[in-house]
Amino acid sequence: MNRLRNRLLAAFLLATLAPLGLSLWVTTSLLERSLSLASTREIDELSKALEKTGREFYHLSRENLRADAERGRLKPVLHPLEEKKSWPAEIAAFWDSGDQERFVLGGSNGSVLELIERRADAVLVYSSALGGVQMARLTELFTEARARVEASRERDLRRGFLLTLLLIGAAAGMVTLAALVFFAQRISRPVQELTGALQRLAAGDMAVRVRTGRRDEIGAALEAFNHMAEQLRQSRERLVLLTRLASWQALGRKMAHEIKNSLTPIRLTIEEMAARQPAGADPVFFEQAAQIIVDEVNRLERRVRAFSDLAAEPPVRLADLDVNAIVEERVSFLRNAHPEVLYNLRLSSRRPHATADEDLARGILTNLLENAAEAAGPGGVVLAVTGVANSKVILEVHDSGPGLSLHSRETLFEPTISFKRSGMGLGLSIARKSALLSGGDIAPVPGELGGAGFRVTLPDASVTPAAPAAVEEPSWASSES
Repeated sequence: MNRLRNRLLAAFLLATLAPLGLSLWVTTSLLERSLSLASTREIDELSKALEKTGREFYHLSRENLRADAERGRLKPVLHPLEEKKSWPAEIAAFWDSGDQERFVLGGSNGSVLELIERRADAVLVYSSALGGVQMARLTELFTEARARVEASRERDLRRGFLLTLLLIGAAAGMVTLAALVFFAQRISRPVQELTGALQRLAAGDMAVRVRTGRRDEIGAALEAFNHMAEQLRQSRERLVLLTRLASWQALGRKMAHEIKNSLTPIRLTIEEMAARQPAGADPVFFEQAAQIIVDEVNRLERRVRAFSDLAAEPPVRLADLDVNAIVEERVSFLRNAHPEVLYNLRLSSRRPHATADEDLARGILTNLLENAAEAAGPGGVVLAVTGVANSKVILEVHDSGPGLSLHSRETLFEPTISFKRSGMGLGLSIARKSALLSGGDIAPVPGELGGAGFRVTLPDASVTPAAPAAVEEPSWASSES
């Protein structure tokens, strides 16, 4: 399930570890060379050579000074014993030590070598310049060099640099890896959700949707899936509706065929019986009874005609229709039939044109406006709205009636048998079938007037030109009983 994320992580590792390793190798090589330019190893060797040279020079100077003193080449400085109280501190310390002779460095920074000898009654001091060599300064430099070498050994500078470099590289790699894991998870999670939604959709769950909100290619894919799922849901609903309508069409043909032939003789016979009523019979009673029976027969005939309309599949002839004009014409026609209802129009200034069958469009509008007027009742309001949205022509009808219940919404477009005197319960089914045959659909929407609301969508003529040929009757509607 996380293969995409694992591939992203593998790609990151391949893309970063090799350059990182190369960078570490180059860096350590350069570091090694830079450290070699100021290596303490040379300082160590130089200090030891300096020490050896200084020691040999010192011993040679001592031998020369002793030889010159023995041969009388140098005149000593005499410190008599009777003047001991005025001796310098170093002479007094030498006399008290009991040594026979001692070499000491004097002058500026040890530039003079002195030989102090003991006599029975005096101390002799022989001096010899070291030729500009400052032994004290030389000793100081040697001590400083040795201290630096020892400190460098304790710190192990090279290892410290390498360890620091490795720690910095590892920290940078971990931070980068954590960032990649975050972004890989961010990329792979929507793909996993999309995969799961596709599996649920394939299993028949048409209500499945995925969360969107991204603005990249993945967000576009999620939006496309949601749009596809919605289209599939609508297509399945339409297919179910058309399948049910096909069954009702077959039933309508049978009922029309069985009932039609019986109604006319019944009406004629009743009318004849009323005309031939026996002498002395109550004419008012006969007329009322005959009228009741004739009215019921007429109502049954209207039901039969409704079934015939449901079963009929005339050719659909698509044309360019001025939706505003058709709405105005239908509302003007129905105002006379329902003078107690107030009709309001909110028509689009763009004068939308739809590609649809004119007769079917008029039938759809008539059905919706009639239903709205009956729901609104005397003193109610019916609103007709036109517009264009998403390459579709929109036509809405709203009423101020009581609205639709939850149960009625679920079975709104299913063909039903109604025993109301005003209709059969097939109007919305026929209207939606007409909209589907014209390439559109009908759906309930929240009512703007507090009651019910219906939206009719039809193809926009500016996007989809009208087809000149008639739409053939579906194969499932062509069978005869």
